[in-house]
Amino acid sequence: MEAISISPFSLFMQAGVVGKIVMIALGVASLWGWAVIIEVAVLTARLRKAIREAQNGGNPPLLAPVMAEAARAARVMVPGESVGERRARIVETTGRAARKLLVATEAGLPNLAVISSVAPFVGLFGTVWGIMTSFVGIADSQDTSLAVVAPGIAEALAATAYGLAAAIPAAIGFNRLGGTLAHTGEALSDHVEEHAITLVGGVENDGARRIAEAA
Repeated sequence: MEAISISPFSLFMQAGVVGKIVMIALGVASLWGWAVIIEVAVLTARLRKAIREAQNGGNPPLLAPVMAEAARAARVMVPGESVGERRARIVETTGRAARKLLVATEAGLPNLAVISSVAPFVGLFGTVWGIMTSFVGIADSQDTSLAVVAPGIAEALAATAYGLAAAIPAAIGFNRLGGTLAHTGEALSDHVEEHAITLVGGVENDGARRIAEAA
């Protein structure tokens, strides 16, 4: 009796044209999902490292645009503006730059959401098609033996497996990376507020020094 292999490549070769198209699409989706996971994980790690470096008094290049916006906002002097209002204005201006940085970091997350939600349905389509192939085989051969229905059932289950293989990592990556980015965003927001307080203090001290020198 000829041995039947259930390796992904063998299942792909044994599938019909529609089954192969479904498996190729799911394979591409799986590779795309892993690429997005790696990209977002690396960008998030770089951002977290930059935030820690900035909190320790460093000046990481990744946060340079954010800090530049903070410095620019601090240099603007609005007549009659209180210290609290100045701090709020600096935080708002810097926060917009920080949000742009976060958006660029998490740009791939929506793709993971699409893969995790769509891949199972694509696999289900392959499953339904494989079962239909089995029924057609039964009708053509007038035989309900396993030898007739097995190829279609195998194709159906293979499509299901391919769909799950693409969807599960994407779903896990979306949730884990989303949570990590949420914490990273909070840390960046805290640093923006702390930096705004520092800038406001520096501006106030500089203003007091100039008044004293003029007197």
